[in-house]
Amino acid sequence: MAAKINNDNNNDNNGSEATDTHQSALQGIKVLDLSRVLAGPSCTQILADLGAEVIKIERPRIGDETRHWAPPTFSDETSAYYATINRNKKSLTVDITTAEGQAIIKKLATDSDILVENFKVGGLKKYGLDYHNLKALNPRLIYASLTGFGQTGPDAHLPGYDYIIQGLSGLMSITGPTDGEPHKVGVAVVDLFAGLQLTIGIQAALLARQQSGLGQHVDVALLDSALSMLANVGMNHLASGNVPPRLGNQHPNIVPYQVFAGKGAQHFILACGNDSQFAKLCQVLAVDWQQEDRFASNPARVANRKLLCEQLSQKFAQQPREYWLKALSQAGIPCGPIHDISEALAMPQAKAREMIVDFGAQGSPVRALGNPIKLSKSPVSYRSPPPKLSEHTDSTLASLGYDIETIAKLKADGIV
Repeated sequence: MAAKINNDNNNDNNGSEATDTHQSALQGIKVLDLSRVLAGPSCTQILADLGAEVIKIERPRIGDETRHWAPPTFSDETSAYYATINRNKKSLTVDITTAEGQAIIKKLATDSDILVENFKVGGLKKYGLDYHNLKALNPRLIYASLTGFGQTGPDAHLPGYDYIIQGLSGLMSITGPTDGEPHKVGVAVVDLFAGLQLTIGIQAALLARQQSGLGQHVDVALLDSALSMLANVGMNHLASGNVPPRLGNQHPNIVPYQVFAGKGAQHFILACGNDSQFAKLCQVLAVDWQQEDRFASNPARVANRKLLCEQLSQKFAQQPREYWLKALSQAGIPCGPIHDISEALAMPQAKAREMIVDFGAQGSPVRALGNPIKLSKSPVSYRSPPPKLSEHTDSTLASLGYDIETIAKLKADGIV
């Protein structure tokens, strides 16, 4: 089933209603979102799903770059990319290079709990919108910065791009076929992980503020995020001094733990994580390899990876994939098919977990990927589809005290 939508047709509400019976986790929290593209907006969408009011600042007439990253688009011309990370937000257009625009941002910051930005280091200082200037206006403000290389260090001034960071961090060096060129991951994982880590940092700062009464600067970098993502592979290098090789679909520490092909070149994943599971695998295959010294333990299998995997490939090629998936599952051996995106989203489990959000009830053609966070008492909510450019400019400025004539002049002057 599609995720439940809170069908509030008033897109100018305060974004704090989650469902009829539950209070949102971040109800009453106001977020000023100066970020754009993917990493920062992915963070603010999580905050919005959790009930925060998020005001997205966009450039007049142009908006977020991802509004123009098409095709594909939905029938209302909303780009799929923009819709990925901008639901539950209000769109306010402001030219922050002008004094009038800066005044609007400062008014919003004074009444906000969180500001999220992904400008280059120092990029907002020339407009008086940096952390030190804004915390003087609002000491409780949590100012969250997401950059390519962080606020410190010799490369802090450089711009950051997911693809480039995947290469710099070593992630690409361990991704792709063993005998082929390095590959990036199929989605911008560095951007998305950095967005998650920024979200965690913001929530930690909110908890700290309960004790101190003060906000703080949250500093997350794409490079730092990518390096931390190296996880056990990075630790393998720190422990051994060796440079981890590119292993394609194989696991660096566990064998057999990779992709195999059944009869007819139908691929599946075998994730045999311990000696007990390997012994069960041998039973399924009607072999006694688990009794051989070269295969009896995982370290031995890692040392003899090539020989074992060649023999496994020969066995698996004798029967179709579905035969092996059934036999392996019945034996309690982790395995699974390799779905395309359509198959993955059509899984009954994905539907049961409400991982597709349909905004049709609100008159929008947008269907989006759901939030994976499931909270029993303060669940996420899907209140509004991705906003049209400048959709909430009038109502937001009015809430700041701007009258109709002033708003009209700001529009005429290209400020909003």
